[in-house]
Amino acid sequence: MTDVRAPGSWRALAAGLARATHPGPAVAVTVVATLLAVAADVGGARTGVIFVAVLAGQASIGWSNDWLDADRDRAVARSDKPVVQGAVAPALLRSAALAAVAVAVVLSLLLGIVPGLLLLALVASGWAYNAGLKRTALSALPYVTGFGALPAGVVAAAPGTPSAPWWLVAAGGALGAAAHLANVAPDLEDDLATGVRGLPHRLGATVSAITCAVLLLAASLVLVLGPDGPPTAAGWAGLVVAVPAAVVAALAGTRRGRRLAFPAVMLLTVLDVVLLVTGGAGVT
Repeated sequence: MTDVRAPGSWRALAAGLARATHPGPAVAVTVVATLLAVAADVGGARTGVIFVAVLAGQASIGWSNDWLDADRDRAVARSDKPVVQGAVAPALLRSAALAAVAVAVVLSLLLGIVPGLLLLALVASGWAYNAGLKRTALSALPYVTGFGALPAGVVAAAPGTPSAPWWLVAAGGALGAAAHLANVAPDLEDDLATGVRGLPHRLGATVSAITCAVLLLAASLVLVLGPDGPPTAAGWAGLVVAVPAAVVAALAGTRRGRRLAFPAVMLLTVLDVVLLVTGGAGVT
């Protein structure tokens, strides 16, 4: 047994817990929510609450994922998982996930009922995905719902509880669905080996890649053409970049195209996030 009293073991435990949050997506979502809050003039103190609430919610989703998938990850020897490495026990992940979701609930509702419930829709969607929706044809639904609700919740946290415009919510949902398809792609074989057959698994790698590219391009179009008035020069420039990038991104499901497709997907994602955040500046 590991001696948890040793300084090295405590550091390993902390590192394992950090990795189990799925830090890449967790930090990315938190940063986007925070930047959107700044753009929407939510206010300094309330922006800080949003930052901690969203980060806690994302941590709870990551921890619950590794807790609920512990046996499955061990079955396919997922060496990148802290549970499989023995760095953290599933029981500790369960406790951490429940504590983090409690923090997310309290802080989100401090912002008000409407923004709080909208922000918590993202957390609830993540937990629903982990609890079983990932194994069904509706696996994209939590992503569409959660990421559509996120900008709506951030905007509603501003003074006067304004409503987010339809195009901001629609773009968030499209980005969420695209994120699901891109996130699952590297694990298709391991998932199928353990009985997980979500929407990407049913579509297959090629169709999933094309669908992901189409969704990212659709988000770009909505963010540029959706707001009232003519598109800005920056918006048109974004579309000039988005269209060819989407064509290249669609090649992600082919062996020849993967090397170029991944950077194209990242470029489209960053472009859409920038358009999303800058779009939030005009909603209050």
